[in-house]
Amino acid sequence: MLEIALNDVHNHAGRELGVSDWIEITQQQVTEFAEATGDRQWVHVEIERATREMGGTIAHGYLILSLIPVLSAAIFKIKNVGRAMNYGCERIRFLNSVRTGGRIRLRSRLLGAEPKGGGMLVRIEATFQIEGEVKPACVAETLGLYFGE
Repeated sequence: MLEIALNDVHNHAGRELGVSDWIEITQQQVTEFAEATGDRQWVHVEIERATREMGGTIAHGYLILSLIPVLSAAIFKIKNVGRAMNYGCERIRFLNSVRTGGRIRLRSRLLGAEPKGGGMLVRIEATFQIEGEVKPACVAETLGLYFGE
């Protein structure tokens, strides 16, 4: 795991932070996400219909996006942080569907960092790769606001 001190994070702009291990996206995850969000579109939860019409169910784009924190934690750590907040996203593109049972991994790249509101606003490009596919599932520019200890 890559560790970068908060006061040095800006010096790593443009650097790849790393790549997570592959994780499987299960039907249980997709179904639970559908229940939690109310997005029960058939492409996600109607297994027989989705199999018949598209070869199987697919994960919600926002389910994939929601995996950024857990997969990022396995890739890098910004040290000397008292608290951190999700500040949002500048850009999100869902480019390819993730089939239930498929495996994805996260590739992270530090785009930049700048002082903001007494903290450091960190921009990270998060790319979700799908095993066996050329086109990624999702590319997002995320923003995190980090405050020192």
